[in-house]
Amino acid sequence: MKSNTLIGRSALGAALAVFVVLAGVALQATPTVPGTQSSAAVVLEYKMPAGRALTYQSKTDEAQIMEVQGQTMDTQTGGTSTFTFKAKGPKDKNFLLGVSIDEIAVTLASSAQGDMSPDMTAVKGKSFDMVLSPLGAEVDVTGAEAVTYDLGGETRNLASGFKTFFPDLPGKPVKVGDTWPSSSSVEEKTTSMNIRVDLQSVNTLEGFETVDGMECARISSQVAGTITGTGNQMGMDMTFSGTSKGKDVWYFAIKEGLFVKTTNEATSEMSIDIAAAGMTIPMTQTTKAEVKLTSH
Repeated sequence: MKSNTLIGRSALGAALAVFVVLAGVALQATPTVPGTQSSAAVVLEYKMPAGRALTYQSKTDEAQIMEVQGQTMDTQTGGTSTFTFKAKGPKDKNFLLGVSIDEIAVTLASSAQGDMSPDMTAVKGKSFDMVLSPLGAEVDVTGAEAVTYDLGGETRNLASGFKTFFPDLPGKPVKVGDTWPSSSSVEEKTTSMNIRVDLQSVNTLEGFETVDGMECARISSQVAGTITGTGNQMGMDMTFSGTSKGKDVWYFAIKEGLFVKTTNEATSEMSIDIAAAGMTIPMTQTTKAEVKLTSH
């Protein structure tokens, strides 16, 4: 099972942003609902009847600081997107979903290089299919690999973001105070690097709230993970290593079987080792992110 978290994508984005910068500088809700629900066990499961369409808005803000040859470099990264999942019917015991990218924008600004924001025009309006299990496992997201854009001369795709989009559910009845573990691994490869983020989460059912008229389970996830990777710039090998930690708070509509909202705050600490240059570059990143259901 994978973790319900934006932290993996955030940490991955941090590593990718660092890689782009290094290349450029040549290595320079409402109250808890009272009643019997608070003490009764509930079953959480996705429900995706054919024809159901769910539109989400996502927003992420990241700040990265690293030290390169005695100079402090700040990078600010932001992203907004709107996308729609449409249920196409069952796929074995899972759900086949069509995904369309309605709006998307990414900003990337460095104190050393200025605006490096990629042009996302070609991505807007693109679509692909994915397979989701009733417990939130993204069984197949390979279709998203064909939706690509250019960032700092590297070809990127949208697969990593959708591999961890839906929160993992416990697979058993849970009541307030119950916990369950989940984990995820997100990896991205380009022509000159390979970055991987491995995460472990402890999810806790904290209570119940009404969100947009739907009774929801409120779940918090304490997330911790590791970042590893390798790359090559200007003929010099680079090694990435670090840790990430944070907290997600997310909401799941019990009756409707819908992921409704999540908020996330995370911190990542990384180092980039360049043996040939005898350099170790430290980097710290902070992230705030939100995803919310806007239409269903």
